[in-house]
Amino acid sequence: MEITGMVDVVRKQVKEWRHQGLTVGLVPTMGYLHEGHKSLIVRAVAENDRVVVSDFVNPIQFGVNEDLDDYPRDIEADKRLCEEAGADLIFHPEPGEMYAPDFSTYVEMQRVSEGLCGKTRPTHFRGVCTVVCKLFNIVGPDRAYFGQKDAQQMAVIRRMVRDLNMDIEIVGCPIIREEDGLAKSSRNTYLNEEERKAATVLSRAVFIGEDMLKNGERDTDTVLRAMRKIIEEEPLAKIDYVEMVDADSIEPLTKAEGRVLTAMAVYIGKTRLIDNFIAEL
Repeated sequence: MEITGMVDVVRKQVKEWRHQGLTVGLVPTMGYLHEGHKSLIVRAVAENDRVVVSDFVNPIQFGVNEDLDDYPRDIEADKRLCEEAGADLIFHPEPGEMYAPDFSTYVEMQRVSEGLCGKTRPTHFRGVCTVVCKLFNIVGPDRAYFGQKDAQQMAVIRRMVRDLNMDIEIVGCPIIREEDGLAKSSRNTYLNEEERKAATVLSRAVFIGEDMLKNGERDTDTVLRAMRKIIEEEPLAKIDYVEMVDADSIEPLTKAEGRVLTAMAVYIGKTRLIDNFIAEL
């Protein structure tokens, strides 16, 4: 496995693979990799001849007073995990390699990016779309792999690929959870012991909502009230949002039907965590 921070090196390597007739998968990450990321890489390795993992904390998707400077980083641990999972190349650029000092071109999206996390992080998906578009242009993968934990991000990327006629298959992969149900996240490292216990309130709310839909409940307010009640009973939890939307358009639903995304963002202390589930009804 190789690691490089240079765009030209990635392009040269991918060009060589293409000349050999090989398929290429891409796993975009912000590093500090965990078992959730590993599951994406393992699937990419199974479905492609060669796999590139991008390991880049993207500054333009962080808003003012968000955790860019504190976001956890450990490239040595990331290298070990990528090697274990079977990746072929890590792209680990510095911000200056991705963004020139006078960088001024962004990928904007309307509607799909405006609800859920887009309400409280209004510039976030502009940064996500821009960096992912750049990674797609640098690597030119056949397939790109994203985790369902960031379900709105996945919907945004799918829409960008469709709207801009990108010839890339977007592969969604299931949420990987801790034994107690908490969705694996790099931000879990921010939690102290008390907060870590409190954070399981997100997955408990998810499981209740899933059960209600499986048992035939279709009124969104009824499901969301039950989920919010669980979260509100935890003193350390503060709800940003708990909503039920169409999984592709991110438009709010009054009745649970079709492909339904039930998503939440909850502050545990100062740490903002997200979780969700998708139901086909």
